[in-house]
Amino acid sequence: MAKEGQGPDDPKALIAEAYRIEGITEAECRIIFLDWALSLPGDVIATIPRVMEGKPEDHPMTSVLRDGLVRPARTGRRGGWSARHPDGD
Repeated sequence: MAKEGQGPDDPKALIAEAYRIEGITEAECRIIFLDWALSLPGDVIATIPRVMEGKPEDHPMTSVLRDGLVRPARTGRRGGWSARHPDGD
């Protein structure tokens, strides 16, 4: 039996459940977001706008989802062997 809110964009209904939890904090929403993103079979960034449709703007989960749309800036730092050896190209 499917949970309410469960579907291809929210297979475990984690996002839907987060919106139903009264008094949920942004920190709790971030944990839920991470679990949701790791369990999603498709492109997370493409899915976020669909799960945000019709959701309240002032909810902590909406804020977390908006943050999830921002791609992190590349710092240019290289790791591993290439970081320790300046001629590592």
